[in-house]
Amino acid sequence: MSASTEQEDALVTSTDPLHPANLISELCASFYNLGWVTGTGGGICIRTDDKVYIAPSGVQKERIEPSHIFVLPYPQAEPSPHTDRIFLRRPKLNLKESACTPLFWNAFTIRNAGSCIHTHSQNAVMATLLWEKEKMFRISHQEMIKGVRIGGNGRTLSYLDTLEVPIIDNTPNEEDLKDSMKEAMEKYPSAAGILVLRHGIYVWGDDWQKAKTQTECLDYLLEIGVKMKLAGLPTVLNQ
Repeated sequence: MSASTEQEDALVTSTDPLHPANLISELCASFYNLGWVTGTGGGICIRTDDKVYIAPSGVQKERIEPSHIFVLPYPQAEPSPHTDRIFLRRPKLNLKESACTPLFWNAFTIRNAGSCIHTHSQNAVMATLLWEKEKMFRISHQEMIKGVRIGGNGRTLSYLDTLEVPIIDNTPNEEDLKDSMKEAMEKYPSAAGILVLRHGIYVWGDDWQKAKTQTECLDYLLEIGVKMKLAGLPTVLNQ
């Protein structure tokens, strides 16, 4: 093994369970069990200071190992969907980094996020279908709203606030969502996530804990919102 290979592998080798490479493996398995990342879809990234750790594409999410993780320097020129990116480490298994990479970068550059999670949750997909005309999921007067932060990293919302999550159209290739996601994030600076029609949701936070918490809260709110709408109940109450 060459010295450069050893240095690269050292980026994802640690006995610390909170090391990003270990966390991504653990969290992907957890998200798989929740039904969020089945069929290799979905993903998570973690940014720590000058490095970004990203899960691979095409690997069974519950079987991702630290050795599968890509490491990129941060900052770098904003990755566009069809240009090469700079890597500090690539797995030696001919893997490709997550197609979500340009969208994760939106969370870093626009919200200064430390982590971004993408799920294919059926709750998110159903919400995009039921609120497709409005292009915005809305819900109020739910306790779990208090677990969501304005913009994903501001103050937490209150029980009386109305949560709004924009819905953008899907594209055949995931990386081509980058520009429309960016536009929605800039148009709705209070949004803590972006829904993608017939696809899923992107959620971010200051760190992986906050991103995970908000993803869980948003998924709960999307699920209860879908049930309320199908039951003919209003999801937003008049003040």
